[in-house]
This record gives sequence, structure tokens and C-alpha cells, in this order.
Amino acid sequence: GRPARRPTVFRHFEAISEDCCFAASFSIFCTMAASSTLRLLALALSAATARAACKATTLDFMLLEDDSSHAAIEADIRDDLAKIGITVTARPVDKDTFNTDMVAGNYDMVFSKTWGAPYDPHSYVNSWTTTDEGFYSALPTAGIDRAAFEAQVDAALSEMDAAQRQAKWTAILKSVHDEVVALPLYGARLPHITRRSRLSGYAPGTQNYDYPLHKALVVSGSKTVKVSVEGTGGIFTTAGGLEPHATFPMQFFSNNWIYEGLVRYGAGGAVEPALAANWDTTVNSDGSETVRFTLRTGVKFHDGTDFNCAAVKLNFDHVMGQDEVRGWYGWDDMPGALKDWSCDGEVFVLNTNKAYYPLMQELAYIRPMVILAPSAFVGGGADPVLQNSCPTVYNAMKSPTVVTCVGAASPIGTGPFKFKSRTASADSHADTADDRDITDDLFVVEKNADYWGGAPDIDEVHVVRYADSAAIYDALNDGSLDAVLGIVLDPARVKELQYDDRFEVQHGEETMNHLIIMNIADKEVRKAVVHGVDKNHIIESQLSGFESPTSQIFSQSVPYCDIDLTPKFDYDLEKAELLNCPADTTTITTTTTTTKKKSKKEDMNGFKYGILFMVLFVIALLSGLAFIVMKEKEGEPIFMDITTKTPLTPTSKVENA
Repeated sequence: GRPARRPTVFRHFEAISEDCCFAASFSIFCTMAASSTLRLLALALSAATARAACKATTLDFMLLEDDSSHAAIEADIRDDLAKIGITVTARPVDKDTFNTDMVAGNYDMVFSKTWGAPYDPHSYVNSWTTTDEGFYSALPTAGIDRAAFEAQVDAALSEMDAAQRQAKWTAILKSVHDEVVALPLYGARLPHITRRSRLSGYAPGTQNYDYPLHKALVVSGSKTVKVSVEGTGGIFTTAGGLEPHATFPMQFFSNNWIYEGLVRYGAGGAVEPALAANWDTTVNSDGSETVRFTLRTGVKFHDGTDFNCAAVKLNFDHVMGQDEVRGWYGWDDMPGALKDWSCDGEVFVLNTNKAYYPLMQELAYIRPMVILAPSAFVGGGADPVLQNSCPTVYNAMKSPTVVTCVGAASPIGTGPFKFKSRTASADSHADTADDRDITDDLFVVEKNADYWGGAPDIDEVHVVRYADSAAIYDALNDGSLDAVLGIVLDPARVKELQYDDRFEVQHGEETMNHLIIMNIADKEVRKAVVHGVDKNHIIESQLSGFESPTSQIFSQSVPYCDIDLTPKFDYDLEKAELLNCPADTTTITTTTTTTKKKSKKEDMNGFKYGILFMVLFVIALLSGLAFIVMKEKEGEPIFMDITTKTPLTPTSKVENA
């Protein structure tokens, strides 16, 4: 019943053949494996040679001393770029040296950030044509002609057609992106933390240092609210000079509570009514504009006097009527675009001398075009030349000196809060002409009960000075502090409080991007830098994962910047290595093969093929082992000594013959 078996002589011959074939196959596999191993070793040696051939580049990274956050980010960047043969040398300096060297272009890399809403992109880009901004020196280093660039910006600022304006901004942003002038890092969102048991209804403002506490409601307890805020220098140390018409030194947050302009900046770049209830714009035949502002009625200054058109005109006479004064606003082209202004009853009429599209946006700035009460002008404001409302510190800083700056007699505006008091710190020098020497332990504003937008629910806001962010965190935890507004706490603390039910943690819209300006002549090095820095690692390690990496200078949430610029400046170590460690034609010779130096991509392909071969080899080996096991089960072991098998003799019987 069993199937007939082949003659033994054939089975004996097959056993020999199988042994020989397996041995031959194994020998071939070994030879191929050895060859692949040698090839992989050659590729590794080739890659090592490429690594050794990286450009020897050393970059001077200038940063402000005592800035621990930037120092930590610089250290991460230094480690990243070391991987591609670029040496970064940190150079911490004081603020005066920082400003001097930035103007002179004495740096390779420097931290910067955009100005956010409502200044981006037009005011920030326009500032690049002035000497006190880092891009001023970096643009020509990257091969961008400064005069041509300025003309390009002017053309965009004067474009009144929205579609053409977008096209011009796209061309400007693309030209800077193409030349890799900056390394964009991440977008910033300002945190706002309020204690739930004390406040409700608070929402972040629409621009930096905009803390609209007048919209918050007191849930329980005293209607005196204690807060810590971020000022222009970081953690609160001063309320500034409270000068409404200062560009600096000043504090945005305090001025924004006290003063208002004709319009204000709203969400998504919208310009909203403030002291002007509405306005009509007429574009003239020469491209200039006439804007008629219908002013609100029933508005009172903090001293009880009426707000009216005469007060608006007085403020414009002081801020925009003197060439010597308006020259301070070099980043702002509005002063040069204004022709004249007048009152038509209670309608304020503003004429421009040219087409200038950002006019309304710049009128929405927190400074300088906000309205001071006539009673707060020195001498009643009658002489804008000899008694101009510009801060007194300007007298020692401007030339010529025809105009005399006398500042404001007192901080009286129309805003939701009125100035009440300030308590000077022990280290304050309020007797000097420079407001930057004034420091406060406590700054107090009280509600404007007659505010046209509705009296705030909060009676008083106490802005308290603390030694550091740790002390602020402790005060928030022990209940002595009701709110922390702006970048005041360490990111790790903000993340912790986000999961604490006692607090509401909100983040404002991402409008400001942090970046590094590169004043580096070699474009290939600039490209290597933008691809060699791991932004996600920086965000996780230094910012507790809050922010998002960015590939562009400006946030896509600001006007005219919602475009995709390519190539993307994303982290790509392989690309960075190829840029700074370019492949050459050096040949590497081993004892068995000669290999032309491969590109990084080819090296990776070789490695992949080697892995694939090894997988196939293992599959073949396992198949052979399975065959051997099968033969063993059939009683015909392949590796039995041939002499032990049934001998061939003339008298041998043939089974099942």
C-alpha cells in the first residue's frame, strides 16, 4: 500500500547532490554577506570622511547678559549646530553694547522678535530701513540692496488696492525668505492667569501689553484686585512716565488703561471705534485721503472736563505738527503722510498728502496718537514749540533743538481707569529727567466711574512688584495675588497651573514670532543653520511645549502674512549636513574594493540594500533548515556520513521492486 520508493542508488546520489548544493549555496551566501559587509564598512568610512570635510565655521552669537531664557536656547542651538561642524560662540553683553553692536552689524547671530499686532508686518518691516534694527545690517550682508528694498516697502505702503497690496507684500516676504536672512523659531502666545474665586469674564487683549481688566467681574471678596503684569522690560518694575506721547521710555500696559485714541485695534486686524464713533474715508484723485471722524458725545476726561474736537486737534498739533518731534517715529510713516487736520464742528477732519494704507491701523497704536486732556498740557498746550508735550528726556537726545519738550503735567485721559498713586522703590530715581530711572513697588489705578464704555466692576487695580517669578508664583498660590498677565512665570509653572482648578489659564492669539537674525555672508551656512536647529526640542525643553515651531518670520495670523513660503525652514539634519559638509569626489580604497564617495542619500540606500540582503539571507537559511528537518523526519538525514548508508552490492535487494 505504500508508494514505491526510488532505487537506493538514486537516493544515494540525491543525498550527495543535496549536501554539495547546500554547501555551495552557503558558500555563496557567505561570500555575498562578506562583500556586503565590506561595502557597508566602506560607506561608513566614506560618511566619516564627509563629516571630517565640513566647513570650519565659527559664529558669533550675541545675546543680552543675565537673560537665562535666551542663554538656554542658545546652548541648545550651539549643540545642534556642532553636529554639522558649525561652532557657535556665545557672547553675552550689556544692553548698551548690544545696541551698539547691532547697529554696527558686529554679530553673526542675534535674538529678535516681531512686534506682533498691530505693528506687523508694515511697521516692523519698515523699521529694517533704520539703523537701530538688526535687519538693517543683515539685509545687505545677505545680498539684498537696502535702497531697492526700501523702495519696495514704500510701494506696498502706498498701495490702496487690497489685492495688489497683498501681491506686493508677498513679493517682499518671499525675497527675504529666499535669502534666508533669519532663522524663525516659534510663535508666542501671551499667558493670562486669573483666580477663579476672584475674577470672571476676563479675556486677553488683541495686542501686546493689552490687559483689559475693565471687562472683568469680581466674583467674591474685595473689589481691589492685585495683579502682576509683564511690562516692556519683563516682570513689572515700573509704570513708566505715564507720558501719552512717548515712544520710549514708556509702559504700554499703564498708558493703555489711562489713555485712548480715535480708534483701537480689534481681533483679526480689524480697526474698531474708540473715541470716534464712526468715520468716512474719501480717496482723492491723487491717491491721498480725507477721513472724517464723527466723535463720541458725552465722553469725559478723568478730571471731569468734556472730550471734544478741540482736544483732538490740540493733541495732533503737539504730536504730528512739529517735524522735529515726529521724526522720533521713524518706524511709523503716518507722520509723513499727514497733510493737515481741522475741526468741522464736532467732526475731526484728517487729510493725507499721499496714499498710505496703514493710516487707520497706526491710529490704533497704544502710542503715540492718544488723547491727553487739555488741562494736562503744560501751559494749556498753547505753544507746541516751546512747551511741547513730548517727554523731557527727548531734549538731550534730539537735534536740532528748536522744540522744547516739557511732557505732560499729569496723566489725564479718557480710559477705563484713572491714575491714583504710585509707591517708589528704594532704588528709584524719580528726580531725574529719564523715566527709565523710575521704579515702583506699587502702582494703583482706580475705576473711571464715568467711562463711556461702562464703569469697570473692579474698583482698584494694584500692580505689585515682586523680586522674581518664583515670588510671583508663591503669591498666586497663597492667594495674595489675583492675576498674572503676560510672560511673567516660567513656562513650566504656567503648564502646572493649567491643570489647577483654582485658576483659569488663557493664551492670547499667536501674533508675535521669535527668531534669530543672521548677519552671515555665506548663504550655504545660513541654510545649514535653519535646517540644523531642532525647534521642537527647544520648545519642549525650554518652553514646556506651549508654543509651535514656525518656518516664517511673521505669524500667519497678521495681515498679508497668511501665505506659505517655500522652502520650509524645518529641522532636517541630513539636509543641514549636506549643506555644510558637501559631498566630494574623494575615493576611498580598501583591500577588496574601490568606492567613490557617496552622497548621504546614497549611503542610506546602500545601508537599506544591505539590510534587505540580510533579511533575504535569513529567509533562505530558514528555508534550508526546514528542508533538512523534513528530510530527517523521512528517515533520510542529509548530513549522515555517506559510508553509513546502505552499501551497493550485487546481492542487494531492491525494496518494493
